[in-house]
Amino acid sequence: MSFTLYNYVLSGNCYKVRLMAGLLGVDHATVAVDFHPGGEHKAPHMLALNPAGTLPVLVAGDMVLTETSAMLAWLAASFDPSGRWWPRADARAAAEVQEWLTFSSVLTATAGEARLHALIGREIDVDKAHRGARDALRRMEAHLTERSFDGGAFLVGDHPTIADIACFAYVALSPDAGIEHDAYPAVRNWLYAVRSLPGFVVMPGIHALHEQRNPEPAHG
Repeated sequence: MSFTLYNYVLSGNCYKVRLMAGLLGVDHATVAVDFHPGGEHKAPHMLALNPAGTLPVLVAGDMVLTETSAMLAWLAASFDPSGRWWPRADARAAAEVQEWLTFSSVLTATAGEARLHALIGREIDVDKAHRGARDALRRMEAHLTERSFDGGAFLVGDHPTIADIACFAYVALSPDAGIEHDAYPAVRNWLYAVRSLPGFVVMPGIHALHEQRNPEPAHG
């Protein structure tokens, strides 16, 4: 096994790591953590790994990573010799990827939190989370629509990067919180493009490609 992932199967952030590993064909072990209702991520043995008490946690040898974007970057740097998933050699592309990695935290804090409220009753400002999620989707829609005029299907460049994987999970899972994609055709096409990638893996709420509707034109 190349690494061990402390994992909760319903977590969007944990799924990002499983998805990246699947796309790269990286074998790994998972350790199930009872996030809800058990709260095991706050147990002493988990806090010893990650004092912040969050999931996922990735362990590879003596390295422990606790931030999902860092895990995606490590996977790409370690297991993608082409350098396409994390295009560090291209300064502009690398900077644009980093912007979307940062943007993914907005999706987690809005669509992700709204989903936790819907699934487990987490106390949040629901209206604020929904407004934030829809604002984030509008921003993605504008960007992806502009890119589609040049034939771009992904967030950066002409191929998928870790930016797409960082943003994919909580967009794809947003219907769990009642935030649908019908008003965002370019986002729908992007979701379809990510689902079409060889090695794509599923989770509860994110289904196989053949179960999805056909993509729609992003513009006339």
